Amino acid sequence: MRDDEARYEAVTSRDARFDGEFFFAVVTTGIYCRPSCPAVTPKRVNVRFFPSAAAAQAAGFRACRRCRPDAVPGSAEWNVRADLVGRAMRLIGDGVVDREGVGGLARRLGYSPRQVQRQLTAELGAGPVALARARRAHTARVLLQTTALPVTELAFAAGFASIRQFNDTIREIYAGTPSELRAAAGNGGAAARHTAATGPGTATGPEAASASRSAPTGIPLRLAYRGPYAAAEIFDFLQVRAVPGVEETRGTRGGRTYRRTLRLTHGSGIAEVDEPAVPRRRRRPPAGLVCPAARGTDGGWLECRLRLTDLRDLSTAVQRLRRLFDLDADPYAVAERLGADPLLGPLVAERPGLRSPGAADPEELAVRTVLGGPPERAAALVRTYGKPLDTPDGGLTHLFPAPGELTGAEVAEPVRSLCTALADGALTLDAGTDRSTAERALAALPGVGPRIAAYLRMRALGDPDVGTAAADADADADAERAGTAGPAAWRPWGAYAVHHLWRAGLLPTGVVPWPGEVPGLGKAAGPGEIPGPGEIPGLSELPGPGEVPGSCQPPGSGRIPRPGQPPEPGRQMPTPREPTEPTEPTEPGEPGESPSAPESPPYVLAGRAG
Repeated sequence: MRDDEARYEAVTSRDARFDGEFFFAVVTTGIYCRPSCPAVTPKRVNVRFFPSAAAAQAAGFRACRRCRPDAVPGSAEWNVRADLVGRAMRLIGDGVVDREGVGGLARRLGYSPRQVQRQLTAELGAGPVALARARRAHTARVLLQTTALPVTELAFAAGFASIRQFNDTIREIYAGTPSELRAAAGNGGAAARHTAATGPGTATGPEAASASRSAPTGIPLRLAYRGPYAAAEIFDFLQVRAVPGVEETRGTRGGRTYRRTLRLTHGSGIAEVDEPAVPRRRRRPPAGLVCPAARGTDGGWLECRLRLTDLRDLSTAVQRLRRLFDLDADPYAVAERLGADPLLGPLVAERPGLRSPGAADPEELAVRTVLGGPPERAAALVRTYGKPLDTPDGGLTHLFPAPGELTGAEVAEPVRSLCTALADGALTLDAGTDRSTAERALAALPGVGPRIAAYLRMRALGDPDVGTAAADADADADAERAGTAGPAAWRPWGAYAVHHLWRAGLLPTGVVPWPGEVPGLGKAAGPGEIPGPGEIPGLSELPGPGEVPGSCQPPGSGRIPRPGQPPEPGRQMPTPREPTEPTEPTEPGEPGESPSAPESPPYVLAGRAG
């Protein structure tokens, strides 16, 4: 949104696509709202616009009780941007200001506190303290409405330094006392009884998940997202690479629950996220006609439960889950950009809302990726070096080992070199690290290489523009001959293009396009790189339309068409496959396994993942 008149049009139409992108306030009522607020649209003369909730709060406006603007998805802009403001926003969301103060934030960014304050205020209308304060206020509201914790304990759990500061902030932002906010939720007595039965931090409330799925426990939350969301695909992605002991997926497709342990700043936790029910499928638009406004829904949420040993980790745990499930993405902008590509257009129309999963713990993902192989290989590392949970919970028994625990001489290379670099600070993979610097440092490590570094940049560092490195003259010419606009046209959403190509079988799973390569037609990988086509055992050539990617074939068998559909030679625009039910993975070392590929294959449920 470039001007206030365009923003007001979004408010008038209650366009949920812009929730979190900006906020508007009404001077006659003193409240601020999200663009999709269902209340009567105010007159233009009475409306002011703000780039952040913190800016609206600093101007003296309180949060609307009807649309809850503090609970909207974050702006996808902060995932795209690699400048000071983008990095600062990611670190603030991860709780750095609460833990280390503005000075700690500035040190991580490599700037002075004054420069950080000036840059954030210029773009967002609020400095780091105000932005962190808005984050703490939202955490406090969630705890007030979903738990029966005493207010004094809850204030410190939300990150406030004093009870007075907590009370003043709640009154200013929500126009009521903490007790009034809790009473308005209507769950005081029920929450108290539930907490008494199951322990602190376990209650139901207005943001609670529906009480199905075997009486779930924990702090109930709704993790909001915008636009369509391809939930089945992202749960498929996580299910095939779940490391036993640290992760597990329960239930059948369409009703699964993803569960994992979390290693956090003040303690540990267990997170449960439910796969939403499959919505009614709309008629697919003609190939190439990708209209975001006519596709999918206006957003929704994933039901989540968190059990934490220390409630101070709540907001950090929520932010890490949001990155894992890519909930702050802008599927409308992705569809607009990729839908214009002749090759990707039909794929985007077939699977609207396909996301690029991140990582709940970037260091854990780096270790698993460099280790390679099936999930059981990482599970053996967990059993040997991971910290056991005080009380195992189903299949969850351990925390993934920290890098400092994997630096001994008994740890094999290249994992030891990676963990040594992470432990001594030579390599950082936090939310605000400079992505280019981290990628170069990863690529320089023995046994890693540039392709694995690019994969980790996409997932561990959450960069949505990975996969466009092939944007040179030769690549563009090759892409034109292949019937695609080429990686240059995918920017800044190359990671989503890569996931669409992986899902459709047009690119070997785990392979990121490289300079001079047409998507799916890579050159030979160097030492430590992800194997390209023809290098993966059992994959003699790239799968054709409707074929099963990564499937094992005897020499000379050629392509395997989709059942009931003969191959169509010469056709360049594939018919994307519908995902199948997960099957038991193959044993390590069988044909079709790529030991050095990071977490591959991402979507073929018959394969194994590292």
